[in-house]
This record gives sequence, C-alpha cells and structure tokens, in this order.
Amino acid sequence: MIKKILFMAIGLFALSGFMRPVETVNYKCMIQLTNYTGEGAYIVVSILNAEGDYEDTLYVQGDDNEWYRDIEQWWKNVYGIRRPELDAITGATVSGGERSMTVLKIPQDKIDAGYRIRFESAVEDQEYYEGDVEFELTTENLNAKKEGQGFIRYVRMMAQ
Repeated sequence: MIKKILFMAIGLFALSGFMRPVETVNYKCMIQLTNYTGEGAYIVVSILNAEGDYEDTLYVQGDDNEWYRDIEQWWKNVYGIRRPELDAITGATVSGGERSMTVLKIPQDKIDAGYRIRFESAVEDQEYYEGDVEFELTTENLNAKKEGQGFIRYVRMMAQ
C-alpha cells in the first residue's frame, strides 16, 4: 500500500512538471473618474466568459471589504459566495475627478477568444454601475480608449 501511494505521489509530481503556467500579458491601465462628489469609488475589473459568467477578478480598487457588497453582481457571483483570496487589491479608493493607474495581468488565452472585460463601479450611498465600462477582450479593444457609463469617465490601456 505504501508503495502504491508513493508511486502515485511521484506520478502526480512528474505530471505537474508538464503543466504550463497560464501566460499573462501585462497591460498598464488608467482609470479616470468623473467629477462626482462623495466618497471614493470602489471598482472591480473582471473577465467574463461568452455566457457572461465571471472567470477571473483582475483588480479591486478599495481595501475595505465591508463595502464590497456594493459591487452587487461581483459580490453575488464571486466574492460573496466563495470569498476567494484576492491578490488584485490595490488599496484606497479614488475620489471624483481623480485617476488611478495599475497593471492588469490578463491571461493570454482569454484575448481574442470570446471573453469580455468588465469594470464595475460603486460609491457609498450613491449608484452602482454593473457595466460602467465593458467590452470584448480583443487586442484592438485593449489598445483603445473606452468611455464609462457611470463613475468612470474612461479607461485607457497599454500593453507593457
């Protein structure tokens, strides 16, 4: 029995050596907010599959998880259910008229493959915008300025 377990462990270890990590492309991302008044905006950037289901959380702007529930769809479908470890949190929110810069690590296999990228935004005691900025995840779209519908004035991305 011990030999069998040892053999299986060695086999799994050997197989893991053949698995390639997901290759990502780094995109510098600037989010310019509109000139609203009030608290700082919480923003979540996610990748959605062709059916509109959440695949990955790329970025969370705002470090107080008490307010994550205000990003309603992301909370309902991702964070409120699974409470995943988030390594995409940047820290403090950004207020009206300000901008934030970050680097998004986008999986290469999601670009030009029918996926979408969504920027959701919310401000305490104000509105929530599910698709403040949302577009098909294509090389062309990643290099274009995208206008927002809510607290985000526009998003600009550039490959690094």
